[in-house]
Amino acid sequence: MLQAPISNELFQRAQSSIPGGVNSPVRAFRAVGGHPRFMVSANGPYLYDEDGYRYIDFINSWGPMLLGHAAEVVQEAVLKAIPDSLSFGAPTRKEIEMAELIVSMVPSIEKVRMVNSGTEATMSAIRVARGYTGRDKIIKFEGCYHGHGDSFLIAAGSGAITLGVPDSPGVTEGTAKDTLTAPYNNLEVVQTLVDANKGQVAAIILEPVAGNMGLVVPKEGFLQGLRSLCDKEGIVLIFDEVMTGFRLAPGGAQQLFGVTPDMSTLGKIIGGGMPVGAYGGKKDLMDYVAPAGPVYQAGTLSGNPIAMSAGMAMLTYLQEHPEVYTQLDNTTASLVAGMQQNMQQLGRNYTINRVGSMFSIFFTEQPVVDFDSAKTSDTALFGRYFNAMLNRGIYLAPSQYEALFVSTAITDKLAAQYVQANLEALQEALNH
Repeated sequence: MLQAPISNELFQRAQSSIPGGVNSPVRAFRAVGGHPRFMVSANGPYLYDEDGYRYIDFINSWGPMLLGHAAEVVQEAVLKAIPDSLSFGAPTRKEIEMAELIVSMVPSIEKVRMVNSGTEATMSAIRVARGYTGRDKIIKFEGCYHGHGDSFLIAAGSGAITLGVPDSPGVTEGTAKDTLTAPYNNLEVVQTLVDANKGQVAAIILEPVAGNMGLVVPKEGFLQGLRSLCDKEGIVLIFDEVMTGFRLAPGGAQQLFGVTPDMSTLGKIIGGGMPVGAYGGKKDLMDYVAPAGPVYQAGTLSGNPIAMSAGMAMLTYLQEHPEVYTQLDNTTASLVAGMQQNMQQLGRNYTINRVGSMFSIFFTEQPVVDFDSAKTSDTALFGRYFNAMLNRGIYLAPSQYEALFVSTAITDKLAAQYVQANLEALQEALNH
């Protein structure tokens, strides 16, 4: 076990000034045991912690570091923008250029509004859908996480699972009543909910590729079925592409699967890793947003010039270098193939789900297609595996119910190092 006295000391110190010692629950390592590592820097494929350890990073700030940490193209854009001031609270040319770039890349977006986080984006999109349709209810999917807005903390995924409170105190009964939940990949239940609430459902929101119950892939026809149902019933279909946007393809999962929602929410990557988000969609929907329309949403830091500069650099690079996606896909496929060979060697058949440069290993031998099947995973075994990987310098998400993300900074040599560490960690975890 790696000794981390400085990180442990910092974690203890943090308890007195920060709830739980962390600013986001999953970081606390409660799902895997031990104490979190406190980071001081990152570069390329590596994270460096307070105790001087180096880790190969497979979280990549939960997705946006597609080019690895401190990518030169993004760093240069930020450094160039800083002397002009960090914030104006007034319009800038960069906001227009960023909006035009997003509109040109994402199939569903004709107009877009910048915000400051993925949570803010999803909250705002739901409000617009309700305002536009004049309906109150929404349908979300069990295990899908759309940020910490009240409407979404019903059968939420991600840290809400591992914390043990998937339905958070503080969410009112009225809010919960207006949020209907269905199993992911189950069109029949969605149809039943719509039929039982005829003319009352404003929106269906989902991660087109779920990443917050571990990675779960949409079944063939699932996204298309939702599109048809929403068209028939006048329901706004919202894709939460905070994780998948620009990562799985230049136009996100909607481009990859060929299904265009009415609205999309974005985050993380459109700021090159800086705090930023956006929501956008069809012109008639987005023209319901103030000041063009009656649905109010505002933010002093929305369209922050530094975040816009970072995001412009990242998205422009991805647009100009489509080979990035081929590289990411090949690297991730190699990692997963190596993991599968390791399991064959050990006589195991755990489930690995992958789409592009996102993947998850589930410690269950049954297919994982929804929240219930994800919960058959052996979370105690995952905790041992996580720590065994950490001790070998591999930094994974500290939860069974999170996706992993690959960057272009992962070389063939580092991929081979990961596969070897995976074999040793599996052996150690199983023999515990």
